[in-house]
Amino acid sequence: MTEPYWLAEPAEPPTALRLEGRPDVAVIGAGVTGSACALALGEGGLRVRVHEARQIASGASGRSGGFALRGAAMPYDDARKRLGADKAASLWLLTERYLDRLEVLAGDALRRCGSLRLADGKEEREKLWAEYAALREDGFAVEWVERLEPPLDELFRGGIRHPCDGALQPARWARRLAACAVAAGAEIVEESRVESLDTLDADAVVIATDGYTSGLLPALDDAVRSVRGQMIATEPLGRRVFDCPHYSRWGFDYWQQIPEGRLVLGGRRDARLEEEYTTEEGVTEPIQQELEALAERLLGERPRVSHRWSGIFGATEDRLPLAGPIPGRDGLWVAAGYSGHGNVLGLACGELVAGAILGRPPPELALFDPARVL
Repeated sequence: MTEPYWLAEPAEPPTALRLEGRPDVAVIGAGVTGSACALALGEGGLRVRVHEARQIASGASGRSGGFALRGAAMPYDDARKRLGADKAASLWLLTERYLDRLEVLAGDALRRCGSLRLADGKEEREKLWAEYAALREDGFAVEWVERLEPPLDELFRGGIRHPCDGALQPARWARRLAACAVAAGAEIVEESRVESLDTLDADAVVIATDGYTSGLLPALDDAVRSVRGQMIATEPLGRRVFDCPHYSRWGFDYWQQIPEGRLVLGGRRDARLEEEYTTEEGVTEPIQQELEALAERLLGERPRVSHRWSGIFGATEDRLPLAGPIPGRDGLWVAAGYSGHGNVLGLACGELVAGAILGRPPPELALFDPARVL
């Protein structure tokens, strides 16, 4: 039961492509970020070898809640205060463009059904209204939802709908993106764990492991904190309850009902927060009980659980990714630390870093400069 539901879907084995000799770029991690970076580098004419510690989609990219959201982990009104209005708008516009890019690459792994962020109480309602007002003021599409449909109307106090967001089958998405990278000429070597950066011989090395960076570079261990997110999937419910990804309680609760009718639900890590700052995959009884209780709250009855799993994601203190060159380490790059928003930001940062390696550094890369913390 501890295998992610997403990975149960049959998958074609990756196309075997082997590079002869030394690559121009070595990428660590064949998740969304690593495959996006390899795809862009391959299309740019470079020889790329990607090292994946297990199999494609076996890490965070195949273990997430399957949310494809614009923006970053911080709310938009907070981003305006911390980054300035222009930089905040630039970041949100970047993610909207990459949602469109994701749609092109993902095919039927993505449903553009929007998302709904819900207020669990008065304080969260006030905060959501402030974000809604800021987004409207700057011209972003957003809707305030006052009257919620049952059963949400009895549980939450309004919310905001982001119409351009989507729901993913994340393992299918990660596998499809990896296949695109191989088609562009990149080599992906599975079961190839990199224990030391010194073992890689390439002009450039990209660390694209999000929360799995532990041990590769001490400075990254301090800057990117590993967080465990636990999940459950139920048996098919037999009725349609939720039409898009939902999240609430400041992002500590999140769920979606997938086309097969199952409820896929995660979060509740704040019940044992310090224990969930870990690199250990696995499920724990306290969090799993919390997740089952949340499912019962949402459905009015406790459903049968078919799958339980967890994944590790990387979080930074300022809730922005690290993407760009590592200071003082010529040829070493990083793209990691998405604070739970890796499906879209991982795609974006992988391609942004590739652009810089190819000699065309995009201006948006400055938003994520690792020098701010390294």
